[in-house]
Amino acid sequence: MTDNVILVDTSDNDVGQMEKMEAHRLGELHRALSILVFNSKGEILLQQRALSKYHTPGLWSNTACSHPRPGEISLEAALRRLGEEMGFTTELMESFSFVYKAHFENGLVEYEYDHVFFGTFDGVPIINPEEANDYKWVKPTVLMEDMRSTPDHYTVWFRIIMEKIEERLPDLFV
Repeated sequence: MTDNVILVDTSDNDVGQMEKMEAHRLGELHRALSILVFNSKGEILLQQRALSKYHTPGLWSNTACSHPRPGEISLEAALRRLGEEMGFTTELMESFSFVYKAHFENGLVEYEYDHVFFGTFDGVPIINPEEANDYKWVKPTVLMEDMRSTPDHYTVWFRIIMEKIEERLPDLFV
């Protein structure tokens, strides 16, 4: 099965589809999703990307992330990927979206219209080793301090997401 992504314009209108790796080689704007799961203590569930990932292996990132498949709405894709990557599902709500572009050392480009979803969960994830190497729960204040001192330990999109959350939800960082 070919793994296609949904190509979009800067207003998130569907303009076609392309094979995922080709879209990343050419730097085509495509739809993506990022999930942040919080527990009842206010901590964020992070995943360390699998060491076999095609870019940013071993970096810490949000709970799960991916691309909706053609014909799949972003919320459905978010629920599917949360289960596939972290071994659980929970109710998710879209919080905001943004566009970013990042170039990687291996020549790939992430140019994404990223939909960010929030959820809550107090259990123990069962990580998929093909997707995640490890996980941890972290307080937002501790996370932001570490991101500022060692930004190269985190994915580009996750750093952007956390900056946007800090702007929108300052009460999380008290």
